[in-house]
Amino acid sequence: MDFSDLLDQVHVIAKDAGAAIMSIYSREFSVEEKEDKSPLTEADKAAHEVIMAGLEALPEGIPVLSEEDAEGFAGADANGRYWLVDPLDGTKEFIKRNGEFTVNIALIENGRPVLGVVVAPALEVSYLAARDVGAFKIEWGEGKANERRAIRVAGQPVEGATWRVVGSRSHPSPDLAAWLEKLGSHDMVPMGSSLKLCLVAEGAADVYPRLGPTCLWDTGAAHAVVEQAGGRVETLEAQPLDYATPSEKLNPYFIVWG
Repeated sequence: MDFSDLLDQVHVIAKDAGAAIMSIYSREFSVEEKEDKSPLTEADKAAHEVIMAGLEALPEGIPVLSEEDAEGFAGADANGRYWLVDPLDGTKEFIKRNGEFTVNIALIENGRPVLGVVVAPALEVSYLAARDVGAFKIEWGEGKANERRAIRVAGQPVEGATWRVVGSRSHPSPDLAAWLEKLGSHDMVPMGSSLKLCLVAEGAADVYPRLGPTCLWDTGAAHAVVEQAGGRVETLEAQPLDYATPSEKLNPYFIVWG
């Protein structure tokens, strides 16, 4: 499988989904509540439809697990592959209209994210990564270069330096304060959606501790970006975050290290 070409194709699909989201973002929209009390908007549904049509049109025929149709997922293919999709990650940020929401599309192979695309349509920025291809950032708004720029994590700060910690804007965790106290001197940067992982991937933050609930589709795409940029996404037991059992939708707590 040519990951370079596939990465370009998936980026187009994600940007098309982002355009569908922005057409709704620019006007009044309805908000529903799902069974788990999380919000659902017209934009989530519109982006889901765009992504499903795009991925199903690809020649590989890989099954799709989307947040908006988890029940329709029959499992990975014979090669252990499936698409992992969050059509609109950061719905709360979308409702607040702060721009910090993303389209997430990941390719999972034998439990590992081997390709990931994260598009932030309101910010007009994309993060792309694939195995043996690398990790990249593209700023594609008007007047921007619209070119791939290779990204790399910053690495662990030198001893005594202040850690740049990125954290959730909408999901504060009571466990986080104790973890940060052990970390030592730090500056906290709040951010929504999978952009938190992407900030670590591009070297703009050193660590992202997530001591609260997330689902597989929240992390898969940006996890691929972090790994291809030289970082790690690990459980509290220092094991790689795993996607081999998609029937278990919730991730364990994890740390993203630059």
